[in-house]
Amino acid sequence: MTVAPSGRRSVPHRVQARRPTPPRRDHLELGDPPGASDAVAVTSRYLERAGLPWFPVTGEVHCSRLPRERWSEVLGHAKAGGLDSVATYVFWQAHEPAPGDFRWDGNLDLRAFIETAGRHGLDVVVRLGPWAHGEARYGGFPDWLVERGLATRTNDPAYLDLVRTYYAQVVAQLDGLTHAEGGPVVGAQVDNELYEQPEHLATLRTIAEEQGLRVPVWTATGWGGAQVPASLLPVYSAYADGFWEDAETEWPAFSPVHFRYSTVRDDLSVGADLREALDGIVLGGDGPGTGVALKDDDVLPYATCELGGGMHVAYHRRPLVTPDDVAALALAKLGSGSVWQGYYMYAGGTQRVGPHGTEQESHATGYPNDVPRRTYDFGAPVGEHGQVRRHHHLLRRQHLWLQADGAALAAMTTTVGGGSKDAGELRWSVRADGRRGYVFLTTYQPARCPLPPQPGVQVAVELDDATVTVPTRPVDLPAGVSVAWPLRYPLGEGLVLRSATAQLLTRIDGAGVGTGVGGAAREVVVLVATDGVPVELVLERDGDGEVGASGPVAARAEDGATVLDLVGEPGPETVIRLRGRSGEVDVLVLDEGSANRLYRLDVGGRERLVLADAPVHALDGGLVVHTEEPAVTVSMLPAPRSLEVAAGDEARLDPSAAQGPWTSWTLSVPGAGRRRVATDLHPDAPAPPEPATGGPMGRLSAPTDFSGAARVDLDVAADALAGVDRALLRVAWTGDVGRAVVRREGGDVVVSDHFWHGRDWDVDLTPWRDAVARAGLTLELLPWRAATGVWVDPSVRDVPDGIAVAAVDVVRVARVVLAVGDPA
Repeated sequence: MTVAPSGRRSVPHRVQARRPTPPRRDHLELGDPPGASDAVAVTSRYLERAGLPWFPVTGEVHCSRLPRERWSEVLGHAKAGGLDSVATYVFWQAHEPAPGDFRWDGNLDLRAFIETAGRHGLDVVVRLGPWAHGEARYGGFPDWLVERGLATRTNDPAYLDLVRTYYAQVVAQLDGLTHAEGGPVVGAQVDNELYEQPEHLATLRTIAEEQGLRVPVWTATGWGGAQVPASLLPVYSAYADGFWEDAETEWPAFSPVHFRYSTVRDDLSVGADLREALDGIVLGGDGPGTGVALKDDDVLPYATCELGGGMHVAYHRRPLVTPDDVAALALAKLGSGSVWQGYYMYAGGTQRVGPHGTEQESHATGYPNDVPRRTYDFGAPVGEHGQVRRHHHLLRRQHLWLQADGAALAAMTTTVGGGSKDAGELRWSVRADGRRGYVFLTTYQPARCPLPPQPGVQVAVELDDATVTVPTRPVDLPAGVSVAWPLRYPLGEGLVLRSATAQLLTRIDGAGVGTGVGGAAREVVVLVATDGVPVELVLERDGDGEVGASGPVAARAEDGATVLDLVGEPGPETVIRLRGRSGEVDVLVLDEGSANRLYRLDVGGRERLVLADAPVHALDGGLVVHTEEPAVTVSMLPAPRSLEVAAGDEARLDPSAAQGPWTSWTLSVPGAGRRRVATDLHPDAPAPPEPATGGPMGRLSAPTDFSGAARVDLDVAADALAGVDRALLRVAWTGDVGRAVVRREGGDVVVSDHFWHGRDWDVDLTPWRDAVARAGLTLELLPWRAATGVWVDPSVRDVPDGIAVAAVDVVRVARVVLAVGDPA
């Protein structure tokens, strides 16, 4: 028993994490044929690629909901965010608006989207449908199909004939782009959220293959107790909240599970309203398929496709999922055994307008929920208009770790040692392979139900040949944090990190300060400290020799190891140099703020660490900066000999300066910034419509009559919109529903809408620059009325009735390309 800093006596939590038995192989109808190049295989525990464990990280990006000219930017951010793949729905209604009229032009050009993803080094999973959901009208079915009254989503021959024709068109777009052909398409999903039709799901794969599609991974959504055939890999979801819940639900009953560690993969709550409204399935009822139990299938790898990258809003219920919610949930799934992190959505978009108007799900088309007619922002890491948000950075920290050590993590088995509903119990799990592993700990739950701090935390993990106790002395874990601490992580030849109370972020060859053994630049391993947790690094002795260490640490010997306590503050210049008998390595210990600014990108023909104050991504060897601030600092390690603004850009790059191991530049972008348009407005809506309900569950319906709305006419100067890559109108307001209307010749057009839920409302004025400069823009606003019964988050609920516009700004976002003049 030891004593924690809090003074509390502590006994370590103990867990056995011995070497697992080998996974089952060749028992699934998945994977590449023997002898294939870069072969993908699916074992009972993880995926493999080229014979090694593969940990995919996938983000949903809908090409048909983004302007084509923004594809490269969004995919660049996805790659910079640490994703190795993207998934995209193929909405039947968009591609065949009338029978036989197939459209693959503009932002419907699936082939071009996949080629763009490949240019950014991203694989693609094509979610084929035919039914997609995705908050689309009729779940993505064309109106003409619905009007035929067929037994859709079954093996009805008339329906399958139409599917066969549609699939043939989709598969033709993928010709030459599949993994077997050296292209990016590694997987396909058939249908979505289909629970009791395993034969139909199997038939859909067969039809796609008959049309010529060959991919190593075939999936189907497995949540809600879905019956998935053996020919498809079930993939799962986890959301912090759901717009599909009732307005009376403060927090969905199953959501807290996603912030605990659990090997149960299923979630019966996601899509429950559609199961009931569209399929007549009520879990716990008396009908067929209603007694579905949660399952933990040990013959299949634990794969996800819909970890909530945010959350959409409906009129009746408007969740406010925070970046910290998203990051904590994702890390909890890693601690629960996930071997495939898939996010929905990773990048938001805009609902399409088709032959029948906007293509969102609504009460008018038989759905339980009315969602916004235009915006599909989803509160995603990358927003509807390319806004890069804080959870893009928080998730990137996890994804960089998976790039560095995901292959090892995928092969590790999971032991959950704490994860009950008891808020006072330490929540922890261990993933290990008998030789090394990770300890996961969390004190995080969303703000409406927070967890307390945990005093005296210490975990002892019994591996095959040793017991590793982390930390060596108990620590008090603050409230609201989630960590994954490494056990026996190989730093380099002869240097093993037995344990650490900092998380692995990434590592990079040849970036160390100065030179190491043999005159070569040292490797840099990057760790990130957790606010409020002292940094301790425990190094295993190199045989009979000592581990040498220099830098801001105090060394002590304990239990046959060298323990290093960080005595300085973590940050970009905090470098610890480690020396063993046969190798050296630099360990960079970042603070959390700096970690959120860190990228690992291919710039100038080699991987570099990049610290940037603004969102960046790599493209064709250059560094692309997107900034709404007029000054940006960019630092690199290792630095190129020179960096310059690409020809044609008006930005200025000041000479480089050394800051510890980094070389830094200051980028001046005079065009970026904000222009104030209006402030402190309290418009009155003369005749707002009365509340109404609709849909199969009688929920509140979104108003469609704006004739009695408040009108705020905005004049925006032409020079506020010109000279930058993107001009966003940012509205800080409270109210109920708002629409942005552009006045133009040929008729006004609603370019954006917003169900107020606590976040600012962004409207992309870029496509409408000329019209807005000529005739202005009108905001049509309806007032907040608490008595209506709309659910919003408790953190923003206490607002007065009416409308208040705190500020309206034009946010000018500039795009600057930095080129490496001499990449040596």
